[in-house]
Amino acid sequence: MFLAALRARPSAWLALICFGRFGTMLISMSYAASIPTLMGPWDMSATTAGTVQTAFNAANAVALPLASWLADHFSARRILLASAWLGAAAALGFALFARSHDTAVLLFALVGLSQAGTYTPTIMLIAGRYEVARRGAAIGWLLASSSLGYVGSLAVSGTALATAGYQAAFLSCAVGPALGAILFTLSAFCGGATTAMPAALSPPTAPRDDVPRRRDRSVVLLNIGYIGHSWELLGMSAWAPAFVTAAATATAMSGAAASIAGAWLAGLLHLSGFTAALTMGRASDRLGRRRILAVVAAIGAACSFAFGWTIGLPLAVIALFAAVYGFSAFGDSPVLSTAMTEAVAPGRLGRALAVRSVLGFGAGAVAPLAFGMVLDLTNPPGMPPTRWGWAFVLLGIGGVVAALCAWFLPKESQGTPR
Repeated sequence: MFLAALRARPSAWLALICFGRFGTMLISMSYAASIPTLMGPWDMSATTAGTVQTAFNAANAVALPLASWLADHFSARRILLASAWLGAAAALGFALFARSHDTAVLLFALVGLSQAGTYTPTIMLIAGRYEVARRGAAIGWLLASSSLGYVGSLAVSGTALATAGYQAAFLSCAVGPALGAILFTLSAFCGGATTAMPAALSPPTAPRDDVPRRRDRSVVLLNIGYIGHSWELLGMSAWAPAFVTAAATATAMSGAAASIAGAWLAGLLHLSGFTAALTMGRASDRLGRRRILAVVAAIGAACSFAFGWTIGLPLAVIALFAAVYGFSAFGDSPVLSTAMTEAVAPGRLGRALAVRSVLGFGAGAVAPLAFGMVLDLTNPPGMPPTRWGWAFVLLGIGGVVAALCAWFLPKESQGTPR
């Protein structure tokens, strides 16, 4: 009876998917939150520390197109379940055996590899179940659950780091992917959508002879915009916890207090992203994809150019800035994903998401490493970084690219304003 009730309510099915994604993401920020603690014991420079997150992002970039292709040709639901259970095992392995830089690179890459199959297949399932007028909000809920998973990961990690060390932080966060796998499995028994977008749900288009050209232009611009978005977002996600911990330390906080404050400030950034994912997907349903993308990406770029220079200011000011930064950096995620489901012809969504994943997450994989290199170049060697501005400016270039691509999108790429 319980499963029958869930099958009859699409919102209940979506809730299982979202809570499953939340659990999967609980491991994602455990390393980023631990960077300040690990740099000394693991003998890492900023560049070396960035390679662990780069390995995670690169593995994710490699696996995403494969997961999308398999979901297109077999079953999105099967790929989702296999990836979720692999992710649970990978997270546990990372928590138990990552005790040096080299082992962390290998094991965190495996975590990134497994997470790929819980992303694009879920987008495909949602796109197949929700009509265009409600799809932005539904995908917004999915991506909001990811942001909330980041918040939970930072909160758990920060608390465990201050009280029991990084091993406890890793192990506490590893519980999440196991919970996610259970919830994804339950969602599979509650039915769901086909992976193809029904023709009846296809977005309004221009006259027939103009459709291929305009769709191709939209796909190209959305892919380039996604590259810029991923560069900014993944670079910021990897290094924001370390930055806000450094900002807390600059206010003369003790090491443990600075770690907790840094984790919670970074959590505020991702909590703002959670709010943005919920609201911007729905806003794009009503106001149009293009308009929301252009405004949010421009605000994110401005925040990237300024955020790194706030170190030394009161923590309340940094917290306010982090809230705006998180909202703008995450806000275009659901809109970009929704716009892609509308720009691609039915039956080709998996392949389109595969290409997008290679480009976007490939750029995002390099961003943490590039950020760390700029930190090393702009700070004295062998000392904790105190100058962060230029590294964040580098990320802001991606935001500018995303804003320009949104501005030049064809008007029909705005979705269906209501």
